[in-house]
Amino acid sequence: MAANGERLANPAPLGLIGFGLTTVLLSLINAGVLPKAGENVVIPLAMAYGGTIQILAGLLEFRAANTFGMTAFLSYGAFWWWFALLLLLGGNHVLPLDGTGTTIGVALLLWGVFTMYMWIATFRLVRALWWIFLTLWIAFYLLGFGALLGMPALTQFGGWVGIVCGSLAMYTSFALVTNSVFGDGFLPVGARPIAESVRTTARVAAAKPVSP
Repeated sequence: MAANGERLANPAPLGLIGFGLTTVLLSLINAGVLPKAGENVVIPLAMAYGGTIQILAGLLEFRAANTFGMTAFLSYGAFWWWFALLLLLGGNHVLPLDGTGTTIGVALLLWGVFTMYMWIATFRLVRALWWIFLTLWIAFYLLGFGALLGMPALTQFGGWVGIVCGSLAMYTSFALVTNSVFGDGFLPVGARPIAESVRTTARVAAAKPVSP
């Protein structure tokens, strides 16, 4: 719902499927299930669906006054554009990438740091989002250290974790769309890891005067 009370569609399912579908496809390549040459298929998908659709979802989250959704979708939408341009420009020798493996690794680790602090916020959101962001920062760290240390096994393991992460995002999108039609609770997305009652109890305890 917008800040002025106007009822709006929930953009989260759109952003989640854009993220999840693209993540699963790339992760299948990282895990070694699909050939490395398949990255050429990922590039346009990353631009059109993983990138542009998530950016659109982020702008709609801004309209709905959702700070978390806006930050997540705009950031990961931009990530997919960065990744696609890296492959496109590097593959066509427009952008020399020789010797940049460690820098790419550090970049992926920084995305892991960003994802970890976004994960902290999900403790007050549905558990499905908690699992998505947990597996995502783990995947970023595995991919980052794999590139930084030159360890393909870590990259491959990161691919498998990415498959789990993308699949969770796709399920959460499916659940949110289905629940919008059949009613809340039709498909589970999980309770908040930290419930409102816990936070309220902590506030009461902090405000309670200490007896002499």
